[in-house]
Order: sequence, then C-alpha cells, then structure tokens
Amino acid sequence: MTTITKAPVFFISHGAPTFAIEPGVLGPRLHELGGHLPALKAVLVVSPHWQTHGVKVMSNEQPGTVHDFGGFPSSLYTLQYPATGQPELAKEAARLLTAAGFATEFDVHRGHDHGAWIPMMHLLPKANVPVFQVSMPHNLNSLQAVKLGRALAPLRELGVLIVASGSMTHNLFEFRQSGSAPAAYVREFSAWVQTAVLANATSRIIRYRAEAPHAERAHPTEEHFLPLLVALGAQNDSDTVQAIDGGITHGVLSMDSYVWGMPQPAAVSVAP
Repeated sequence: MTTITKAPVFFISHGAPTFAIEPGVLGPRLHELGGHLPALKAVLVVSPHWQTHGVKVMSNEQPGTVHDFGGFPSSLYTLQYPATGQPELAKEAARLLTAAGFATEFDVHRGHDHGAWIPMMHLLPKANVPVFQVSMPHNLNSLQAVKLGRALAPLRELGVLIVASGSMTHNLFEFRQSGSAPAAYVREFSAWVQTAVLANATSRIIRYRAEAPHAERAHPTEEHFLPLLVALGAQNDSDTVQAIDGGITHGVLSMDSYVWGMPQPAAVSVAP
C-alpha cells in the first residue's frame, strides 16, 4: 500500500515566457527541489493567465499546451508540456471550492497556460504527474485569494501539490532588455515581502498595498501578486517555509519564490 505524504505548496515567480528557455537562477533551483518532492497524485496550478467570472476548474483528461503570448522567439511556440489532467481530483477541488462559497464550474476544454507549464518544465520536467488548473476570479482581492488557498489546502493531504504561479514584481511598463541592472525598488519590495513571508505575517501581506514599499510600482495591477496570497492560504503553521532566491530578470522582474512544507530540508540555495 502506498503511503500518501502531505504535499508542499509553492509560490513560483514565472517571469517572462523566455523563462522556459532561459532558466537563469531559478530554473535549476526548481529542478533540484522537484527531485526532493514526495510521491504526488497531481499538481494543481493557480495562474493569473486564467482569470474567469467565478472560479473554473480544468477537468479534461488531456489538456494541451497553450502558447498564450506573442512576440517572443519562435522556439518557444514549439515547446510542449504533455502532462495529463486529473478529472477526479478536479471534482474534489470543485467540491471544496463550492463548500467555501465560491461559484465554481468545470472547464473541459482548457489547456495549460504558460503560467502553469513553464514553471512545471523546470520543477517536474518529465511531465509524468497530472497537472490541472483552477482559475482566478476577475474580482479576486488579497483577502479572497487567501480564502481560495484555504479552500484548496485539504487537497495537500491527498497528495496534490499546490503551485501558485505569479511574479514577485510585475511592472511591464518598465520591462527592460535581459541583463539590465536590477531596479532598486524591486529589491526593496522583494525584501519587504520576504521578511513578511518568513515571519508568517499573512495579515501584513494582505495589506501589502498600504504597507510595502513601492507596492503600486511593483504591481500596477494585482493579478501576478495574488497567487502569493493563495499560497499563504494553502500553507499552515506547521509548514516550514523556504525562500528561493530567483534573482531579478529584465531589470524589474524579481523571480523570488517560496515553498512551504517540503518533507525535509532541500539542499538548494535559499535567500539569506
């Protein structure tokens, strides 16, 4: 009989679509962490690249790879992440979300968006674990994002890894050429978040727009930050948190990421 180990929770900064072919600092660290994961039944991804009216749950058995971006190198459009879906666990996710008060529907046509398949290419490159997604409601706020994560948390006991995919900073108006010097405000905002995450200060992060330095510059819109709140809702006080230093790409995209509840300390580089 296979023993099911409670699965961890990740917040992963997925950066630009070129992260798929330019792994930088974060890609190898995700790959190493993936080698330390317990046996998984599935991966559930929440990504800002799937926003809907209400909540939708991907329920098809063979989701495709969606190349939902434009103007990038042609090699990106040939990449595939052929993980299957997991309709039975999708039903359980929908049941939990409905019980928590979220209006929930199934989507039998949806494929994996790049907020899902690109980080998964680094974390689980063999694509041998089923991956399904839960959408973000258009009207999601930081408090509701925590509630969404809490609703999904019981899936961890069933061996479902929860991956909240977003970006630690995401001001595309200031997007720079690869290799540009990191902007100071990006470092300051990311450092504030790291202090709050490591202190498990979820209430402060819920109020990040009022308390964090440069919050509105780091996130002119909130959709790429809210997955961090989803992850905070899915973790609990017994989980050990690790900060994963992902560096800064394109001058303004902090790739800082976090993992809660790894079964044992993983020998990867962590933020100081």
